[in-house]
Amino acid sequence: AAANRGVALRAPRATAAKARAATRVQAVLAPREVNIADSVTQLVGNTPMVYLNKVTEGCVAEIAAKLEIMEPCCSVKDRIGFAMIASAEEEGKITPGKTMLVEPTSGNTGIAVAMVCAQRGYKCVITIAEPFSVERRKVMRMLGAKVIVTPKAGKGTGMVAKAEELCAKHGWFLCRQFENDANPAFHAQTTGPEILSDFAGKRLDYFVTGYGTGGTFQGVGKVLKVARPDIKIILLEPEAAGLLKSGIVTERKDTGAPVSSHPAFAPHPIQGWTPDFIPKVLEDAQKMNLYDDLVAITGAESIKCAQDLASKEGIFTGISGGASMAGALRVAATAPKGSVILTMLADTSERYLSTPLYENIGADMDAEELEIAMSTPSYQLVPGQEPVLKVSVLGGAK
Repeated sequence: AAANRGVALRAPRATAAKARAATRVQAVLAPREVNIADSVTQLVGNTPMVYLNKVTEGCVAEIAAKLEIMEPCCSVKDRIGFAMIASAEEEGKITPGKTMLVEPTSGNTGIAVAMVCAQRGYKCVITIAEPFSVERRKVMRMLGAKVIVTPKAGKGTGMVAKAEELCAKHGWFLCRQFENDANPAFHAQTTGPEILSDFAGKRLDYFVTGYGTGGTFQGVGKVLKVARPDIKIILLEPEAAGLLKSGIVTERKDTGAPVSSHPAFAPHPIQGWTPDFIPKVLEDAQKMNLYDDLVAITGAESIKCAQDLASKEGIFTGISGGASMAGALRVAATAPKGSVILTMLADTSERYLSTPLYENIGADMDAEELEIAMSTPSYQLVPGQEPVLKVSVLGGAK
């Protein structure tokens, strides 16, 4: 398997890892050309990949992850936030300083749209359903967006309907991530070719991805299936919301937006995946027969994988990234020996501080941390006791 990475043939996993580490240290220390972008939007895309080493112990397959957490605003949605606005500008539909942009979102696309609007000189209004993390609302407001929170009972279709209503009332421009062809087109122009470039001359057997809008799945899937017809594409969806598994189609308005909530939807913790309808972009991808298997992922395994990536690999991703990794591990469990699997880690863990991902992560010191704190006499902050600052050599506290 190590040979698939471009490392010495038959190198043991530990030896291969050391070789890669040494190479990367040399790369960091080597002189390099300074590359300064003219604007933050020029930094969208070209994200790095990394092989996993500890969470994959015992696997006979290799797993690589494309780190979309390295985007300017830390999620894969930076790509389509830029793409939708750039496309609308090219078509003469919007004008900086004049057009108000609107987008319904679970958070990451709204953040991306707000980022591009800030850079380009637009004002924007974002609609977001109540259950999505408050961190996302705050980030969008920090970027200058006005954030309209819609009731939990309305689900994703409610936030979409609110965005449509606002545009109809005020004459604002709706970006329409769930129906916009610029979404998968940009992934076909950037994400897919980036993957092919990084795997040039190397083995790649599986691409594992979840879906939100279906843009990554459609855009990357089309490119990979043309360039590498033998690759297997594994599509993931939450076990609690098996919309594709149900076989029930989404009824649509003339715009492509959903008429109502999908009957197979149930709330799930994988924010950014599977709204309560099948997006038009995803439906279009279904008609292309791009995926080879559909795998259901639980919320619990998604959370565990995200926590394992942080504590074992130092990779800081959210629940959706954990879900993608869980899917990759499922594939690795049955894949032929030496197979290479690629997945994408869509966003950063910091978007999930108020979610179940951090439910068991305390802000206060636990018993072990208190024991360490009290192992030396100075600067102790022990619950129920007076704070201790520096202790003098004579034994008295200062």
